[in-house]
Amino acid sequence: MQKKWYRLDTAALIFPAIARRDWCNVFRVSASLSEEVDPALLQRAADELRRRFPSYFVTLRKGFFWYYLEESERPVQVQSDYAYPLTYMSSRELRRNCLRILYYKNRIAVEFFHALTDGRGGSVFLANLVARYLELKYGLAIPREGLIRDLSREPESEELEDSFLKNAAEVAAGRKEEPSYRLHGTREANGFRTLTTGVVDTQALLDTAHRYGVTVTALLAAVMAESIIAMQNAERPRRRQRPVKITIPVDLRRLYNSRTLRNFSLVINVGVDPRYGDYRFEELCRSIYHQLCLGATPQNMAGMIAANVQPQQIIALRLAPVFLKNLVMDGVYRRSGESGGSLNISNITNLPLPEVMRPYVQRMEFIIGPQRSYPNNCSVLSYGGKTYINMIRSIRESELERRFFSRLVELGIAVEIESNRR
Repeated sequence: MQKKWYRLDTAALIFPAIARRDWCNVFRVSASLSEEVDPALLQRAADELRRRFPSYFVTLRKGFFWYYLEESERPVQVQSDYAYPLTYMSSRELRRNCLRILYYKNRIAVEFFHALTDGRGGSVFLANLVARYLELKYGLAIPREGLIRDLSREPESEELEDSFLKNAAEVAAGRKEEPSYRLHGTREANGFRTLTTGVVDTQALLDTAHRYGVTVTALLAAVMAESIIAMQNAERPRRRQRPVKITIPVDLRRLYNSRTLRNFSLVINVGVDPRYGDYRFEELCRSIYHQLCLGATPQNMAGMIAANVQPQQIIALRLAPVFLKNLVMDGVYRRSGESGGSLNISNITNLPLPEVMRPYVQRMEFIIGPQRSYPNNCSVLSYGGKTYINMIRSIRESELERRFFSRLVELGIAVEIESNRR
């Protein structure tokens, strides 16, 4: 029987092209349960998701013109979470499977090669994996609502579509941005990733954001920008400084009423230029909040979508072999892919689960890895009245985390710190 295969969605085309021997774009979503995980039941639950979520049980293949995803021959074997989060996914591993299902004590984690999906799509998969595991272990009757799907049904066509293609404007937005200030430090040996988690009360975070008249994402971006501005001030004189911008992914499903489980998000770079003068925290909050509001409109996003979609329609590029496409996309990425931001803050916001699941799920988290050209990143997820702010880095220096979490405390938000570094 012929295997199923899937074209890479518009956002996913870049990820195989820019992967390196020591880096590829991977993210993690996880759930911590009330009891230790039974690996055999977790394997059974994973196997039962294969029919409902076929676009995740795939391998990465290289064709003459494009990379593509092909149905995997072997099941995804659940494995013990033996190392630090987001260990490197080699090309050899991607030819076997493009996701990992991991367990450690009471935690279930799934790591995705970003070509499969984004944080929202990954969260849907994790929620269904945990739901099926709890059904097998405790005999729960979990309603098929919200994030939870009916595993006996085939996937809906809208879940597998490339939603970028149907929402592009006729005219593409420009890509040019002035490069932002970049953090730097001493690289860790053997690709180690230091993860520092700040656990805060969600209501306290919301109250503080409302006090400044902004969203939680804008508040966190303002705290991050203020921290990075202070680090740049200590390093170089004002005339030699660069803009400080925070890259914010925008979930486009909400703007365009999409149901896709593949990638459907784009980023906005928001921030300020310290060369123009000092900013009070209130000014940072307002500036970043309004930049987000202006940027995350359907019209503006449609222009940005078109900037990614239209190159695919150029005949010469379509007919070029994949190695030439890789050179072109790598060059574009180096010029504009990451240069506009200092680091990411990716916020999934609240992740709702059916009421019957909540006593069994203690916490949920979202972790994105460092980007190719900068060493720090931040991801946020709220669940059960707590917000988990995960700051990851590939360098030894921890100054950014210290400044960021200390500032939250100064704002009246108590922070409990956890780390994988002893």
